[in-house]
Amino acid sequence: MRTVVVVAGTLLLGIGAGVAQQDAVKVAQDTMKANGRNMGTVLSPMVKGEKPYDQAAVDAALNQLDDTAKKLPTLFPASVKDAKWEGDFSPSPKIWEDKAGYDAKVASFAKVVTEAKAKIKDLDSLKANFPGIGKECSACHETYRLKKG
Repeated sequence: MRTVVVVAGTLLLGIGAGVAQQDAVKVAQDTMKANGRNMGTVLSPMVKGEKPYDQAAVDAALNQLDDTAKKLPTLFPASVKDAKWEGDFSPSPKIWEDKAGYDAKVASFAKVVTEAKAKIKDLDSLKANFPGIGKECSACHETYRLKKG
């Protein structure tokens, strides 16, 4: 009977770890998808003149990007390194192999977003600052994100 309890307990711990891993993956994916939405469907269309300038929407988008910048240092813990990632993208192993490089990219992204939040007050200032945000976002993706297929 004792063996059955130990085996059952071990199985439950394994299941719990798997659930925690998938929860961490979902948080990371949801956070990055929110970045994509804010960059691609809120800010970029305003810059391109496809949508009217909306300061409240800009502020909300920048706040989300800022929140992501704060989460990024812990968004990809070692426990998710071998996880299954749904969708078109997954984190590159370089996130864990080059932690210092990843942390430097995150810090650069955070700095640009923080500066943009203070500067963007109208369409002209959005147009002036949006490329820098996009550049920092893309620079991290080039090294630390993999496209599947």
